[in-house]
Amino acid sequence: MENLSYDIIIDAPKEKIWNVLWTPETYSEWTKFFNPKSTSLMKSDWKVGGKTYFTNTEGEGMVSTIDSLEKPDQIVFKHLGMVDKDGNEDTQSKEVMEWNGSFEKYFLISLDDGTVKLQAEVQAESEWKDHMNEGFTKGLQIVKNLSESK
Repeated sequence: MENLSYDIIIDAPKEKIWNVLWTPETYSEWTKFFNPKSTSLMKSDWKVGGKTYFTNTEGEGMVSTIDSLEKPDQIVFKHLGMVDKDGNEDTQSKEVMEWNGSFEKYFLISLDDGTVKLQAEVQAESEWKDHMNEGFTKGLQIVKNLSESK
């Protein structure tokens, strides 16, 4: 498992950046590079220890939990497993156990010049590194553009 880190400087308030990250319409916009063949969706109860689903339009994807939440400064997701289109969760198969418990973290850090550094960190298997690099590099640029223009 590799720890990958991405950051971008955004000239917008933290609350606006947070909303771009997690509002359904803009979430689907900035995450489109991770799954170009389908729209990415996120559904969460927004509770530490609760359930968060990162899926495509067919309902397939990952089931996670929020490990830490301090809105609008940071959120840490802990990935638990996969969910299929029928809503069945797999948190115990051999394939899932290889990455179960990996983290995905987002930090919004105020800088002295009034801008905000958005930092994303993800743990991923090495075969997913190029996919993550492309998704986060392009995706965070969309977050910046949407945050600075709205």
